[in-house]
Amino acid sequence: MDKIHNVFHVSMLRRYRSDPSHVISMEEIEVQPDLTYEEEPIRILAREVKELRNKQIPLVKVLWRHHNTEEATWESEEMMRQQFPQLFAS
Repeated sequence: MDKIHNVFHVSMLRRYRSDPSHVISMEEIEVQPDLTYEEEPIRILAREVKELRNKQIPLVKVLWRHHNTEEATWESEEMMRQQFPQLFAS
């Protein structure tokens, strides 16, 4: 299976049939002139300690604004405390 390419052909696509129940909510994102935007953490979902040979690294799973739970990322707790201290002020 590892030799099979993970791309499909356009002939496998089906025509979209419009359905009024398919409503996608749009959220405004403020985009800078250079087409970038500021990522803002909403909350910490989980904590974990990464064990290396001679040290431990505390990690936090962060939920970001404009992203869903599946897109939450593991970040260094120390870095998050420096950049976003308001997340830990409770």
